[in-house]
Amino acid sequence: MFKIKLSKNDIIEKLEITDVTAEGNGVGHIDTEDGRAAVFVSGAVTGDVIRCRIVKVQKSLCYGIILEIITPSADRADRGCDVKSSCGGCVFRHISYEAELKIKENIVKNAFLRLGKFPEGSFELLPILGCEETDGYRNKAQYPVAADKDGKAVCGFYAQRSHRVVPCTDCRLQPPVFSEILKFSMEYVNRKRVSPYNEQTGTGLLRHIFIRRGYHSGEIAVCFVVRKNAERELRPLSTELMKKFPDIKSVTMNINPKNTNVIMGEELRTLAGADVITDIMCGNKIIISPRSFYQVNTPQAERLYSLAKEFAALTGDEDVLDLYCGAGTIGLSLADKARHVTGAEIIPEAVSAARQNAENNQTDNADFICADSGQAAKQLLDSGRKPDVIVTDPPRKGCDALTLDSIVKMSPRRVVMISCNPATAARDCRYLEDNGYRLVKVRAVDMFPAAGHVECAAVMISET
Repeated sequence: MFKIKLSKNDIIEKLEITDVTAEGNGVGHIDTEDGRAAVFVSGAVTGDVIRCRIVKVQKSLCYGIILEIITPSADRADRGCDVKSSCGGCVFRHISYEAELKIKENIVKNAFLRLGKFPEGSFELLPILGCEETDGYRNKAQYPVAADKDGKAVCGFYAQRSHRVVPCTDCRLQPPVFSEILKFSMEYVNRKRVSPYNEQTGTGLLRHIFIRRGYHSGEIAVCFVVRKNAERELRPLSTELMKKFPDIKSVTMNINPKNTNVIMGEELRTLAGADVITDIMCGNKIIISPRSFYQVNTPQAERLYSLAKEFAALTGDEDVLDLYCGAGTIGLSLADKARHVTGAEIIPEAVSAARQNAENNQTDNADFICADSGQAAKQLLDSGRKPDVIVTDPPRKGCDALTLDSIVKMSPRRVVMISCNPATAARDCRYLEDNGYRLVKVRAVDMFPAAGHVECAAVMISET
């Protein structure tokens, strides 16, 4: 077979795209002098036949850009966005939603088959739970603020793999009211000459505009993240916002003086209205502060938590441990079918919110521990506590070794794992499988249409 050697700027006249990655890159293959190389092409779709130029070459793979779509894929679709190419947040906006769901379902499947090394057919892979609302579904957005080339303050989103702000106040993933609030705020910022933050020099005032909206309640919170106290500059804006937008119930200022990628600082001050807003999640009233973790897609989160409840198979007599519990939303959604629920979370504000949420909903069979999930699990184990069901919802890095080891030693009948990272979920489930548990069911859940992330839920049962 004829082999070619690839170099930067080479043209591949005809490349068939056979797969798409979680980052939205189409994948084709070509034979080279060194073997078969994968070619990753941004914006390409499975089924496309394209002409492309190579822009980067590595040992066994290279990256290209589309010069011409010779034959478009049947999955190709324009789902609309003026800044998708420069922003990079919606990596699947160029394909149909049905094709996107297939990709995400395969991401979860491959994580458990290849990374978790579970034999195909050894567990039930349920169909992915897709979203009914694929636009305007986010209840939270964080907009970085910067100066454009003319010195005017603009806000939008960071371009992919950079901290260059792409101006955008009309993101299709956000509710339309967010756009109205942003435009009103930025007009004020420029009129009053409130200086935007400059990451390179560490000067300027306004770093981010953070907006949250209760999906069911309609209550809106606006938080201005600033480098130093800007109460004098922002309190009049806060008053004007609440007059202009009656659904705004809270305007706060978060002070973050550090030169860091972390958005929020430690100090939070209320400029107008209440300190928090409220929403309903799975029938429970939930208080939400600017620093609270709260799923950004409320209807889909409710479906995810209902799935967790189904996987937990509660009868009303179970002792449930909810690890990485946040503000208690999952545990509270299970409480009506459990004898008792204990949540564990390391963030003190989240634990306080969880306790308040339990009180507000007259849930008297739930308590919450402020501790790292691994340490909390070990403390409960050392005290002789052995829950019947353990639910985990860890961060992207997954469960730590202490948490997994404590779960095994507690020997619950069921472990329900919710994860925003299928790779670490598969790894953690493999650990449990190797220590007396059997993976029964896995289901992908699309929380973020158009974006590259996918969540999943899995249930394991004890074999001992």
